Amino acid sequence: MSNAWRCSRGPFFISTLIVLLAGRPCLLHASDHLQQIKERGELLWGADAEGGAPYVYPDPQKPEKLVGFEYELAESLARRLGVKARIVQNQWDQLIPALERGNFDIILNGLELTADNQQRIAMSRPYFAYAQQIVTRKDTPGMTIQEELRGKAVGVLSSSVAERLLEQMGGVNLKAYPGNVESLRDLKAKRIDGVLMDLPIALHYARPDPTLKFSGEPFAPGYYAIGLRKEDTTLLAAINQAMAELAESRTLECIYRKYGVWDERQGALAGHTPEVAAVKRSYSTLSQLPRYLPALMRGAVITVELSVLAMALAIVVGLVVVLARLYAPPPFNWLAKAYIEVIRGTPLLIQLFLIYYGLPEIGIRLNAFLAAILGLGLNYAASEAENYRAGLEAVPRGQTEAALALGMSCWQTLRHVVLPQALRLVIPPVTNDFIAMFKDSSIVSVITMVELTKVYGMLAMSTYDFIGLGLVTAGIYFALSYPASLFANRLERKLCYDHR
Repeated sequence: MSNAWRCSRGPFFISTLIVLLAGRPCLLHASDHLQQIKERGELLWGADAEGGAPYVYPDPQKPEKLVGFEYELAESLARRLGVKARIVQNQWDQLIPALERGNFDIILNGLELTADNQQRIAMSRPYFAYAQQIVTRKDTPGMTIQEELRGKAVGVLSSSVAERLLEQMGGVNLKAYPGNVESLRDLKAKRIDGVLMDLPIALHYARPDPTLKFSGEPFAPGYYAIGLRKEDTTLLAAINQAMAELAESRTLECIYRKYGVWDERQGALAGHTPEVAAVKRSYSTLSQLPRYLPALMRGAVITVELSVLAMALAIVVGLVVVLARLYAPPPFNWLAKAYIEVIRGTPLLIQLFLIYYGLPEIGIRLNAFLAAILGLGLNYAASEAENYRAGLEAVPRGQTEAALALGMSCWQTLRHVVLPQALRLVIPPVTNDFIAMFKDSSIVSVITMVELTKVYGMLAMSTYDFIGLGLVTAGIYFALSYPASLFANRLERKLCYDHR
């Protein structure tokens, strides 16, 4: 090993670490990334195939196979580059951060060519022209233009142009969804008044549905483009060249016609030259804390309300379930045991989907707040039941026998002798579950609840500062959970009669 290497490797590792800590991928390849793709033999493209029709989605006839106009576009593009295409599944509103981390080479998934996106990543020449479409129920009057959405509850795809349009207009009760299908489900369940989405999505999901309609004409035209890291200049040039060849050979037109998304707007692609937006650097949110703290605190209030109400439900239901399991006759004790095993053995996310999207199919419609409380509460009730069982069975059997010998009934023995002793034993695990619920409450964002973590994600995507906002958000979570831990410790000491 040379002395030069010995002297330089320390600063090299330090600089690499600084880059990683700054939230940017350590890419030691820029101009030669295209060559690495060719050596690998694969072009990795990021997309979200969940509810992703007509872009990329599982073939209904062969679920193991993906189809879609962007899927075929990726295959054609890769062939032009002399490699194969391989999709990397990623949540849509997190595609840009995943690209910056180096999870894949390009984004090809309905990514809008906007100034905000260009500030973070490089974007290719456009490959598709889209517009926004309002979708409502068949019996809904009006709402044919954007201005008529004021005062209405409107669903949009999270981090999309539709969301930004309505945020800029103001006066709209905005509901952001992680996918394309969920908003239409809520529309049919009458939880929202309308949905604003890209026209290709509306053509595939809304037009065939007899209960929905296109309200008004498409508006706010825009373009989709391929997203790349700013360092990948050679790859960008190669992709632009390949896209031009696909357009000239009418391969794009054939693909779009196959999936029913070709229209007169696509003719404007050839002469479109996108403006390059100035790079917007990320900055420390700590210096801008007064501006963003109110939004984070509103999210924190929602988190506290959800956690407290859901935990109260979990404590009550868990107590009923454990008493039924230990003291109720068959079949009630069997049902209690089955409830515990089923709830603990299935994901909370699936349970939330069943409550929020499944129950309306049988006529039970809950708003997002009630569905979140019910989902979290019933899920944690199974854990609380097991905590209670451990506490009850830890009380010596002689305590029960002595109480019965004194003439106390079973209920009196349970209430005055067993439960008070078990309560002290279960305080630590119940407190731990309560603190865990503060963090697990973030999952309810999938059913449109805007709690603390969701607010953080929305602000971080708009300010490009994941570290500063992340530290502030983590501090808020700690400030919420630590008092609960102190209260539990104080209560536990107060109930330790045998240690006084």
